[in-house]
Amino acid sequence: MSDYKRCDLRNGCSEGRAGGARGQTARLLFGITFAALATAWAGGARADDPFGTWVRPSTGTQVNFYNCSGKLCGKIVAVKDQSRKGEIGTVIMNGAARTSDNEWRGDVLNTEDGKTYSGVVTLEGPNALNLKGCALGFICKGETWQRVK
Repeated sequence: MSDYKRCDLRNGCSEGRAGGARGQTARLLFGITFAALATAWAGGARADDPFGTWVRPSTGTQVNFYNCSGKLCGKIVAVKDQSRKGEIGTVIMNGAARTSDNEWRGDVLNTEDGKTYSGVVTLEGPNALNLKGCALGFICKGETWQRVK
């Protein structure tokens, strides 16, 4: 515990000792609050955003989704089928705009046929992301991807 001197215009100055159970509780609560806020702020990808690496179950292809100037971009970072290793580094989504709390829309490249489709990314949960491509606006094909841990 340490000594302190408190002064104000109305009551003058008084001396006392800081600490005790009350001071320790306040410091403990401040420390816990600060640690929780620091952890949340520094946590990187939040559960409510698509940023990070995801795997497509049907092919084992891994795509890293990242923020590109406030939009959503995605790049292939790993493939299961080594005959497709030339696709690593290919950007499959470039500049999808957020259209709601858990949805982004933009063009998506299908590396299987080389065509670009109107894409929709929907975050279904902290570890589930649905990516679908649509032709003519209503013929859509998609798959739910899993977050790589």
